[in-house]
This record gives sequence, structure tokens and C-alpha cells, in this order.
Amino acid sequence: MAQLLHTMIRVGDLQRSIDFYTQVLGMNLLRKSENTEYQYTLAFVGYGEEKDGAAVIELTYNWGVSEYELGTGFGHLAISVADAYKACEDIAANGGKVTRAAGPVAGGKTVIAFVEDPDGYKIELIEKKYADQALG
Repeated sequence: MAQLLHTMIRVGDLQRSIDFYTQVLGMNLLRKSENTEYQYTLAFVGYGEEKDGAAVIELTYNWGVSEYELGTGFGHLAISVADAYKACEDIAANGGKVTRAAGPVAGGKTVIAFVEDPDGYKIELIEKKYADQALG
């Protein structure tokens, strides 16, 4: 059976991104590696390991590149949380940027919120009780 392992995003400041995903969102730094020949560093963060079935995020830092155009193709990452309202409070208290306060989706009951990482990537928070349902 196939399994989603990770999503890769390019970041402009690796330590700033590691700090956001670990200190603000509560993920763990799973591993980090450097390729000196091709001048990039990878850091993998997540709530669990791929070997245990968890999907993780690969943060890719290309040496000397401090920012990227996000483009229009990427939408967002989604994370389930027990309480979206509390998660937004905690994220804001830890210096994170909440771009859509917690509340039901338009015309539905699913409680969501959106936050932004230091590079501008959108992260949707979905209350766990709704995470496996269609938004509505």
C-alpha cells in the first residue's frame, strides 16, 4: 500500500522555520542533513515519524536564497487540532500569525482557522472531530 511520506516546502531561513514548526506548532525536529556539494540543507519536522505512518514536512533551505515567490498553485497544509480556538491563542502568544480566526466554515459546522508560517505558507487548523469529514 502506498503512503504519503512528506510535503516539501522551500524556506528562506531554516532555523526560523524550524523554530516556528517546533516551538509554535509543537512539531518535532525529526532529522536534518546537509549537502555541501549542491549547497542545501534539509530538515524534517512532524508530529510523528514516517515509519509509523505519519506524514511530515521537509523544509528545504537552498543556501543563499532568502525568499521565494509562493505562486498560485500551492494552497495550504492542514493540521488537526483538539481545539482551534485554543490553538490560535497559543500560536499568537508564541509569535505566530493567525490570518483567519477560529470559527465554523461559511455555511457549515466544521471549525477551522488559518495561520501563516514565517515564509508565508498557509496552514489550516481543523478541529480533530471534523478532520476526516468534508468541510461543511
